[in-house]
Amino acid sequence: MIYIIRKMKQEDIKQVQDIAKVTWNATYEGVIPSDVQENFLKSAYSDERMKQRLQHSTLFVAEVENNIVGFANFSSVREDGKVELWAIYVHPEQQGRGIGSALLQKGMQINGVNKIYVNVEKDNQIGKTFYEAKGFKVVKEFDEEFEGHVLKTIRMVLSL
Repeated sequence: MIYIIRKMKQEDIKQVQDIAKVTWNATYEGVIPSDVQENFLKSAYSDERMKQRLQHSTLFVAEVENNIVGFANFSSVREDGKVELWAIYVHPEQQGRGIGSALLQKGMQINGVNKIYVNVEKDNQIGKTFYEAKGFKVVKEFDEEFEGHVLKTIRMVLSL
């Protein structure tokens, strides 16, 4: 299987929204109530919010045969070289094929980055395992209020 990792364009918004929804529903089923998921997805991945993300952060998409199968969203790099990985999602049917790793690798190549931070939900076993395998270390654990639902969050960092 051949995939391409490239910068996201405005015309990719619809496909990225679809990936976010499918992946969120698969990842957080039984962890985050579905109504909370839907409310979050509606606001965080609205057309307007996606346009803002395109302007003010770095987004990469993974493409297989002209279809987007995954994406990663990194914050702008701060002066001290720190960046936040806000999202990295790969369609459940495409997971385990190196696409997430390739998206992360692309973020590691952003100019001036020396540390990548990520928050991962404690019950998100796939996410936690992925980040640990890439060398991320746990910095702290905390409870986070999320759309009226309390999440157990783990903050991790990768030093480059």
